[in-house]
Amino acid sequence: MADAPHILIVEARFYEDLADELVRGAVATIESAGATYERIAVPGAFEIPAAVRYAVKSMDFYSGRRRFDGYVTLGCVIRGETTHYDYVCGESARALQDLAVAHTLAIGYGIITVENREQAWARASVKHKNKGGGAAQACLDMLELKRQFRLYPR
Repeated sequence: MADAPHILIVEARFYEDLADELVRGAVATIESAGATYERIAVPGAFEIPAAVRYAVKSMDFYSGRRRFDGYVTLGCVIRGETTHYDYVCGESARALQDLAVAHTLAIGYGIITVENREQAWARASVKHKNKGGGAAQACLDMLELKRQFRLYPR
């Protein structure tokens, strides 16, 4: 990319060890692309869409802050004994997709939804499925698509 994109990583810290591994994969991908990033933490996956929206709202002309070109959303939801899992997974995914479509955002979706910690580690580990790195790459790919449509940089 001609200009180095500036990415916001929004990480749910509910499972801190898994969050750290997801972030490790995302940061490696972002840095290898020559992009820059900032990180913010939220309590869980359900809070991620609100944090992205806060960031979008804060980047107005008068703020003086550098805008974010893309967003990498990272977290883990492990199924429990109640339907809470279904609501958190569905609502966070839907809200992020709504934000991406409504505001033309490049969002890399790295919220892993699994049955147990073993599955979570298989997906989060940078040595295995590296979903953090995959989410960062998706964000970068969507920024390139925005560039092709002359929507980035704006």
